[in-house]
Amino acid sequence: MASLGSTVWPRWRQGALALGVWLSVAQAWAQQAGQASAPAPASPTALDARVLAPSGVLRASINVGNPILARRDPSPDGAAGVSVDISRELARRLGVPLQLQVSDSANASVKIVAAGQADIGFFALDPKRAEGTRFTQAYVQIEGSYLVRQDSPLRSNDEVDRSGVRVAVGLGSAYDLFLSRELRQAQIVRMPTSPQVVDLFLAQSLEVAAGVRQQLEADARRLGGLRLLPGRFMVIEQAMAVPQAHGEHAAAMLNGFVGDLKRSGFVAQALQRHLIEGAAAAP
Repeated sequence: MASLGSTVWPRWRQGALALGVWLSVAQAWAQQAGQASAPAPASPTALDARVLAPSGVLRASINVGNPILARRDPSPDGAAGVSVDISRELARRLGVPLQLQVSDSANASVKIVAAGQADIGFFALDPKRAEGTRFTQAYVQIEGSYLVRQDSPLRSNDEVDRSGVRVAVGLGSAYDLFLSRELRQAQIVRMPTSPQVVDLFLAQSLEVAAGVRQQLEADARRLGGLRLLPGRFMVIEQAMAVPQAHGEHAAAMLNGFVGDLKRSGFVAQALQRHLIEGAAAAP
């Protein structure tokens, strides 16, 4: 016959074991519930106004020397165009006011961003400009073309790089930087801004003017007696940029923003809205 102790003790141990199992299960449930309710870690490219607009205002450097990107406008902002639309969208997502700093040339606009006087800018990708800024992926591709007089002996882009040929470019423009590396025999003549190139090309009796196809086509219609050489001598990839001092995190955020604009169709729609020809959203 079993004693009372030998009967009660095993039952007590069984109860304790069951209680331990229940507590373990309850703890596991609590952990899972806590994990489910905890906020997900922020993406490294999630937009943060403290990083991209540390002053509390998004300062955008706008170059109206490139008509595909922006133009002067009588509105209070002083400019309108694709780059202005993108700046407004970024400011909206960041939840901060927007301040435009309008320049007449890419060279001046780049200097503003590199000096940290603006938080973002819109420039053609080029190694020289990367010295003071951090670039995103391209959002627009633009064709670079040559313009000559109707009676010019030049018939193709390959004929431009010859001794005795002078090529007018906007100082510090994408074409200036590119042609400074590529041309071996032709002479580059730099004009103060890109919109002045064709008028000064004619005034100085130069042989070739280089620039954005759309701008050159407009100047040819305005002035007459001019023609574009067939095709293009380069494709310019336009990107956004932040000052080097803003750091890699800011550049990564802006790069993610540009990618989202392209995927959503925002860039293509902005080009259509502003009736831009000779450019397309970058792939």
